Amino acid sequence: MTQDSQTSAGCKEAGNKAYKNGDYDAALAHYTQGLSLCKDDKEKAVLLKNRAAVHLKIDQFDDVIKDCDAALELAPKDPKALFRRGQAHDALANHEKAYSDMRAVIEVDPKNKEVLSSLERLHRIVQDKIEENTKLGGKVKQMFEIVFDASAGATAEKRVTAANNLITIAREKSGSELLLEQGLLRRVVTLLKGESNPEVRIACIRTLSQLASDVDKTLKILHECGLPWVLEVLNSPREPEVTAVEYCMQCMLRALTGIPDPLKMKAGDERRKPRRPNETYGHQKEVDSILLMVTASLTNRTMSGHCRDSLLKILIKFLPYDVLDWSKNFIRAKGIEKLLEIACEVDELKNESSMMVTENTRLTTSVLLSKIYESQSDDKDRERLTAIIDEFIKNLLLLGTSESHVKVAVLLTTMLLGPLDLGNVILAKEGMLSMMLAMANSDDILQQKVSCETLIAAASKKDKCRSIMTDGTEILKRLYASKDPTIKVRALVGLCKLGSLGGSDASMKPFSDGASAKLAEACRRFLVNPTKDKDMRRWACEGLSYLTLDAEVKEKLIEDGPALRSMLELAQSGDLNCVYGVVTTLVNLCNAYDKQEIIPEMVELAKFAKQHIPEEHELDDKDFVDKRVNVLAEEGAGAALVMLAKTESENSKELIARLFLAICEHQKNRGLMVQQGATKALLHLATDSTKKGKECAAQALARIAITINPEVAFPGQRMYEVVRPLLTLLAVDCTALANFEALMGLCNIAGVSEPARQRILKEKGLPKIEHYMFEGHEMIRRAAIQCFANMCMSPDVVKLLEGPNDKMKYLFLCSADEDMEIVKAASGALCMVLGESSKLPHKIFEVKDWAETLLYLLSHSEKDVQYRGAVIVNLLVNAHKDIARKIIDTHCKEALVAVCQLDNPEFAHPKAQQCAKEAIAACVKMELITDPFAKDD
Repeated sequence: MTQDSQTSAGCKEAGNKAYKNGDYDAALAHYTQGLSLCKDDKEKAVLLKNRAAVHLKIDQFDDVIKDCDAALELAPKDPKALFRRGQAHDALANHEKAYSDMRAVIEVDPKNKEVLSSLERLHRIVQDKIEENTKLGGKVKQMFEIVFDASAGATAEKRVTAANNLITIAREKSGSELLLEQGLLRRVVTLLKGESNPEVRIACIRTLSQLASDVDKTLKILHECGLPWVLEVLNSPREPEVTAVEYCMQCMLRALTGIPDPLKMKAGDERRKPRRPNETYGHQKEVDSILLMVTASLTNRTMSGHCRDSLLKILIKFLPYDVLDWSKNFIRAKGIEKLLEIACEVDELKNESSMMVTENTRLTTSVLLSKIYESQSDDKDRERLTAIIDEFIKNLLLLGTSESHVKVAVLLTTMLLGPLDLGNVILAKEGMLSMMLAMANSDDILQQKVSCETLIAAASKKDKCRSIMTDGTEILKRLYASKDPTIKVRALVGLCKLGSLGGSDASMKPFSDGASAKLAEACRRFLVNPTKDKDMRRWACEGLSYLTLDAEVKEKLIEDGPALRSMLELAQSGDLNCVYGVVTTLVNLCNAYDKQEIIPEMVELAKFAKQHIPEEHELDDKDFVDKRVNVLAEEGAGAALVMLAKTESENSKELIARLFLAICEHQKNRGLMVQQGATKALLHLATDSTKKGKECAAQALARIAITINPEVAFPGQRMYEVVRPLLTLLAVDCTALANFEALMGLCNIAGVSEPARQRILKEKGLPKIEHYMFEGHEMIRRAAIQCFANMCMSPDVVKLLEGPNDKMKYLFLCSADEDMEIVKAASGALCMVLGESSKLPHKIFEVKDWAETLLYLLSHSEKDVQYRGAVIVNLLVNAHKDIARKIIDTHCKEALVAVCQLDNPEFAHPKAQQCAKEAIAACVKMELITDPFAKDD
């Protein structure tokens, strides 16, 4: 035998051992290593079959099929490979293929009972499907007549209902195939050219979205409908229709690339390997075609503003380095220049060659620019990107017109809202800041307006703030005196930002005392004035976002009901431009930002070195912060945050998650958050935000799960979706409080139902819970044991306890712990598992002091513990005669008799006495003892 064969055989044995112990990751690694070393076809087929078995256990059914296909090429008609492939097809609802594989197994192994059972079940399913398809065919034909046949004369209401029925049919695999067979795509293309009913149009587009979840069907859509047609439909003046087409395009890209939707990820999806930079896809050509056409259409003058925003959002989702890493292709396709053109659009300079934009276009463009900048892998790539922007700005400035200066200012503002470092690099160019100050000091209203916005965005770093304070404060004050309210409010925000230079440091005031209060009052007047438009109120919010770093301003604002309500109404309007102002103001009110830990030794050192020491205002004490948080919760901040959570900005999402966490810190606010729809938004934030944002959202979900019945807080499928975020908190880099709250939330979810417990098991949550059962922190350990106790209601956990491990032993030891809650949880778990297994009673005796532990439970002064002890002993005694003999030969006999004879209701639990009597009666029946309650003749 060759050395290679020996090595691959060793890998196979190691894989088999790991598989038996339930360590599937290790088994997968061993089998894969064996395949790389193996040269013998027969042995390679065995390794492939074994690896398929592992994939089957972890629900990676596509990989099962691939490995079984490869094994069957080497060993045709192998029954194990056929059976496992059939199981995978069955799990993926490919019942016809599963039935075919099971038939093939029966031909080789006709007496296999498991296969016969599966074959019988699949036969029924296939027959039912044939009947269902026959009925469905008639239904589809009827729907087609109502929706697509104008001569049918159906009412508008009937057509909408029929079109929505097509969406439902498309969700099922057999239904989607039937729709395609009967020419749905051709009919939809024809219909949308002249259909005027918006509801029918949207329903047809959503039907295509359902079909686009599959690669083959996506390719069929691209082939039969064509990309130009998709973009033509996207270019609609109706926003709901644009959103529907945008989602359809996202589904197509996800299907072609295999990138899962984070909001629809199932258990086991986290095992999928992340995409590597420059990795090619099976359908790279189609992906490139879609993204190139999206890029080319960005500056199409015939595109509607909503359509342009959707194109930008598609690029935001798929262009970054950690998704498709398509930024270099985007730059080569002149995408940066197109973005800069969009960023330069100004409503006041509209002409026949201008592009249509919305109020959200500039913000969306800034987010995409930020994503592109982050995707540059090294300094050279960033320098090339900067050079492109430099050249674009240079060409604008060479025009030498006031319009070109305005466009440069607007472009700078867009970059400072997105890739701040890049914006600061451009702003630092010689003469750029001076030009902005000169424009602000001019008499041109438009120049004043745009330059003021640029100065506000630029004053983010202290060096820029000081430069603007030196040269620009007087200019801003002059602009604030303007009669034009659009100039006045922008100048006000600029002054507010300069006034917040000291941050939360109460000892540092850039302006004179009382200036912040005056500026805040000016912002308030803009905010509560019903005659001011939404844009004015948005700027007022942004001004408050800087001023509310001052604790006195916070207290004044929180007591101003009309101003608070006006700000929250603005947030619920759906204008994403107000996200920064509203969210930052709320974060400041709640003190939901990170604070640097103050080390007394460092303070003393700073005093000695005569360095400035920040001081915290007394109005930022916890009592005042708690009051502000509660006021915001009662005013409906949750509903406002739900609307704002739709933003594409990762940093804004993190701030929103921090706010939800701060509000949910108080138990009475958690019900309000559920009423205001926070749970859905939090689930979204827990999967799509920064690392800190995900952690804060998950912890807020945990707090809700602790206080409110999970079935109420997370109805339907949402309860299972919340499991994954909570498990992410069981990590060493999370705080002890986050660990504790996650365990408590999981404990409540595990107590709801078996499907909930199965979700925790599928997400590989049990090992994480077990880890914290050994934690040094008493409360975390208690929460972990309580959670594990609820998990013990699952038959799969009972089987795990039966395995060759010390889990049952540790659970039994915990029932004699010093912590009373741990004793109750562990002994309660023992009551559940001992009644469900014939093997577990024998494992009790692996503990050296088992008799003392049972005696401790039976003689405990706490009635609930005594009851659990009596149940455990009763279950053990009735499990086996040998077990009963061991127990009754100890002092447990006297303890059982004593429990039965207790007559004081303060010390005796009636059910405990009943169990004790049953245990004694069982021992008497086995003739192990005489009846201690029998009267002498």
